[in-house]
Amino acid sequence: MKEILEKIVEDPLFCEGQAWQRRCFSKKEQIIKQGDPGGSLFFIEAGCLRVSEKIPIDKEKNIQAGIWELDKNDVFGEIALSQSQIRTASVLALTDGCLVEINGRELDKYLDKHPDIGYQFYKSLFIILSQRLNRANLRVNDLFAWGLKVHDIDRHL
Repeated sequence: MKEILEKIVEDPLFCEGQAWQRRCFSKKEQIIKQGDPGGSLFFIEAGCLRVSEKIPIDKEKNIQAGIWELDKNDVFGEIALSQSQIRTASVLALTDGCLVEINGRELDKYLDKHPDIGYQFYKSLFIILSQRLNRANLRVNDLFAWGLKVHDIDRHL
């Protein structure tokens, strides 16, 4: 994905300031907040970030649970890529670093005009999303197994 995004942002037709911008961040800085409107894709050039979600424990209590960490060359924010949607997670900087924020609508227009790059981009994004889905499935299975052990389910079978 890195090579594809570098090719896109280096193209003079994909204007810095309008289609994309580089942002440096500091440790503990919130990059995006769950529930805020979104419309950008982010590419990490340097640094480490933590993705977390607010999880309701009961009607009055929530916890902010870390889901996973992102590092150099990772992308995030793809759920709100081609249309503005509500952010489904928060992202917090664990270190200082730098990222490229890409406007989803501008990227969509660019990829429509450059279908060869668009194909490469979406193929790469599909691979990333498939890997994330596989990791999420493994976590769900681990949590399910943990829950069964905690509740001593063998005793009830």
